[in-house]
Amino acid sequence: MSIRNLDDLLGEGVSGRRVLVRADLNVPLDKQSGDITDDGRIRAVLPTLSALVQAGAKVVVCSHLGRPKGAPDPQFSLRPVAGRLGELLGAPVRFAEDTVGDSARACVEGLADGQVALLENLRFNKGETSKDDAERGAFADQLAAFGDAYVDDAFGAVHRKHASVYDVPARLPHVAGRLVLREVEVLSKLTGAPERPYVVVLGGSKVSDKLAVIEALLPTVDRLLIGGGMCFTFLKARGHEVGTSLLEKEMVETCRNLLERSGGKIMLPVDVVAADAFAPDAAHDTVPADGIPSHRLGLDIGPETVAGFAAALSQAKTIFWNGPMGVFEMAAFANGTRGVAEAITKTDAFSVVGGGDSAAAVRALGLDESSFGHISTGGGASLEFLEGKTLPGIAALEN
Repeated sequence: MSIRNLDDLLGEGVSGRRVLVRADLNVPLDKQSGDITDDGRIRAVLPTLSALVQAGAKVVVCSHLGRPKGAPDPQFSLRPVAGRLGELLGAPVRFAEDTVGDSARACVEGLADGQVALLENLRFNKGETSKDDAERGAFADQLAAFGDAYVDDAFGAVHRKHASVYDVPARLPHVAGRLVLREVEVLSKLTGAPERPYVVVLGGSKVSDKLAVIEALLPTVDRLLIGGGMCFTFLKARGHEVGTSLLEKEMVETCRNLLERSGGKIMLPVDVVAADAFAPDAAHDTVPADGIPSHRLGLDIGPETVAGFAAALSQAKTIFWNGPMGVFEMAAFANGTRGVAEAITKTDAFSVVGGGDSAAAVRALGLDESSFGHISTGGGASLEFLEGKTLPGIAALEN
């Protein structure tokens, strides 16, 4: 994989040049106050932005936030991000009220060397996500007009064939930012020759979301530990009743086949925390995985499972974790995720947290991020990388 990186661009000199940076600033916002509840993705792009600022570039940052329907929507505005980004950079960030309109043009034209501007949400424009090449290309033309060079530091979006990720690099000299380069280097270790034993922990809601990565990983891993909502479809495939737990009936036979083909690699929960309802104050107990009451649903893995998973992880030399073990947002059902995460930090293994909810859980539970080898910013992107898929954003940087 041959990709030019930020240091190559800096070596050519960027002082006075406009550099368009695609960042992933898709941060969670409090629905009531609009405040940012987790600024991890903003902090992740700081090394790239700071290097460009110090080198005297005129930095134009673009990103998406949420899933607006191709038109402006105040609840998905990047304005709060501009404020937080300015605080972290230690200097005000100019904010454009639109993405490629009059406000954006004025904002970019007014930049001095070493200043930063943030454009409004890319997805307020239909061209960003359009499947029509011409429509997407037209929007890419408008974006590219704001830069003399392009840096992609949005790993969380590289699996999308979107204008700002796929089409803009074809229109400007392009490089990978520090974050994207680090992500590719780390994940390449997992797809190459990882040090063994190699243990993968998968959680999250649905087997269907993780099926492709399970298929890809089974031949290469030594153990595959499965928790989260997806474990109940596997438990059903083993012949256990799962009460009212999350269940993909159409995936039961697929899970049965995976268990048969795994050669004993797949490890499932032996106990779960079962509750009367999906609620933080619901009555709940720990029950055997083969004894979930018919009126209850599993919302977390139990302590015996945590101990078993921890024992498997303690032997590992390489670990990949993607997906929480339970509904960690509710304190009563966070112990499984916390226990597995803490077990990972106690090993000597090279550990990778696969972005998304897993990364959010690390921060929400107050765990030390530095205890993990790498915390990815892209849940979907990291999974597709491990599946061996061609990621449009990476392919665009290689061209």
